[in-house]
This record gives sequence, C-alpha cells and structure tokens, in this order.
Amino acid sequence: MQHLFVIMRSIQFREALREALNEEMRRDPDVFLMGEEVAEYNGAYKVSQGMLEEFGPKRIIDTPIAELGFAGIGVGAAMNGLRPVIEFMTFNFSLVAIDQVINAAAKMYQMSGGQFNIPMVFRGPTGSAGQLGAQHSQAFENWYANCPGLKVIVPSNPYDAKGLLKTAIRDNDPVIFMESEQMYGDKGEVPEEEYLIPIGVADIKRAGSDVTIVSFGKIMKVALATAEELEKEGISCEVIDLRTVRPIDYETVINSVKKTNRLVVVEEAWPLAAISSEIAYMVQKVAFDYLDAPIKRVNTQDTPLGYAPTFVQEFLPNVERVSKAVKEVLYR
Repeated sequence: MQHLFVIMRSIQFREALREALNEEMRRDPDVFLMGEEVAEYNGAYKVSQGMLEEFGPKRIIDTPIAELGFAGIGVGAAMNGLRPVIEFMTFNFSLVAIDQVINAAAKMYQMSGGQFNIPMVFRGPTGSAGQLGAQHSQAFENWYANCPGLKVIVPSNPYDAKGLLKTAIRDNDPVIFMESEQMYGDKGEVPEEEYLIPIGVADIKRAGSDVTIVSFGKIMKVALATAEELEKEGISCEVIDLRTVRPIDYETVINSVKKTNRLVVVEEAWPLAAISSEIAYMVQKVAFDYLDAPIKRVNTQDTPLGYAPTFVQEFLPNVERVSKAVKEVLYR
C-alpha cells in the first residue's frame, strides 16, 4: 500500500499569496501582475517580493496612481487572451476603477454574446486596518457581490488564500479577491504540494451544536475567538467560513442551522444590504421551521469609521458583541 505524506509548512498569508502567483505565472505565460508598487518596491505589502527579478518588467508591471487606467488595461488584456492579476493597493481605491470592474469586466461576456471571456483577478486588501481614517477603512465585499458576472472571494487564512487564488487565476470569469492588511503577517499551515480550492464552497472551521456563527475574511478571527470563549461557559458554537461571497454556499449554512437551530452572522460591513442580510433572508426562506430564535447580525456601526482608536474599537464586531448576540439567540 502506498502512503502519501503531505509536507506542511507554517508560512505567512503574504507568502501564501506569493506562492500562488509564482506557481501560476510559471505554469502559464499569459498570467501577469500589474499595479502600484508591485515591481520595484516588491509590493506595498511585500506580496510580490522577488517577482520582478524572476519574471521581468513585462510581467510584473508598476503603474502610475491611476486605478481606472490600469484596471481598463487589464480588461483589454483579458479580452485579448491574457490573464491579468490587477492589484489595488486597497479596495478603497478600487472606487476610482469601479466603472471598469462593473461596466466592462463583469458585463463583457454577456454583451459580446459569449465572444469575450474576461479571465482576470482584481486583488488587494479590504476593510479597516487600524487608524487609517474614513476613506481608507471601508469594506466593499457586498458591493461587488451584488454584481452578476463577478465572483467574490474573501479568504481568512494562508491555506485558503493560496488555494483560492490559484483557482481564481485559472477561472475564465473576472474574480474579486479581497484580503486584509491586518492578515498579511498571519501564519498558517500550507502544504508544499500543489492544491486548488473550489470557488463557492464554505468551510466549517469549528463544529458545534448550540448555535451557528457565519463569517468570512479577517472577522473570522473574531468568530473563532468568540466560540473559544463561549466554550468555557458550556456553549458549543459551529463556526462557518463562507470563503466566497459570490457565489454563496447557502447549503452548508442551512444544513448547520438545521442542526443548531440558531444563527448569528458576523461581518465587517455597514448593516444595510450586507452579506449578512442576504444570509438571514435565505435561511428564513428555506429553514424557517428549524429556527428556535430570530437570526442575529453583528455588523459594523452604521457610520463612516473615524480615526480615534476608541472609535475603531467600538465600530468593529468584537468578541463581546458577538457573545451577546449568541446568548440572545440562546435566550441566556
């Protein structure tokens, strides 16, 4: 009998992304990376460190501070058979380019009657990252997930980030790949062997029986920390990482709710028309009879995020707020 041993290493989130990019660029000469500071500076967050040296300036391309321009170049390149990876220094800056993302990339396949695939990835950090002020602390996952024609991925750890980025680069549709500045240094186990993770499949990060907590991206840290704290009080939380928010894996969430009969959804987004709103709607539509309590959502406060550290702390979902929501659905 042959035994397969998977060699695992603990590497940083940024290193997992870099490995994915390197592997896909070695595999396919049509893949290239373009964005602000990706080449000479080795990436604003050092994701692309060393890549200019290996692949040269035709495939690792520094751009001016002109997101609309280089996003548009990426769409044109994709229409002509290349596979661009467009890095936004932050998705806050993607608002300058959103016309190209929504009106060109997302719609080109349909508008051309299937003549043009747009195999490209827009990637970079999303959400808040400390004291960065209102214009640099926004989460737009739900904005992009609202648009048909896009796929939206928000990984929470190095393993998922590598497997999903490789899949995204190979996908023939435009993919929004949203990271977090506060996760780039996070370490996690990643195999040396190649692997891919399918888009649209959630992952149960922690099994439990009393309540389902659903989240994604860096807020998964809050969800898992809450589950750990509540376990000390005898409360068993099942924690689900959506991983992708378009398409959403409703089935995994609904099957969990049928088991636990209670649901709390946690995300870094303003409350109105958020991913949590969509999850809550779908669960009550499909699994209403299984619910023993109203669904609770824990979002950011409904205001632009100020600069003061006390404001940042109050603005974001935290263990205390999520614990309170869990206890409310358990009537404790």
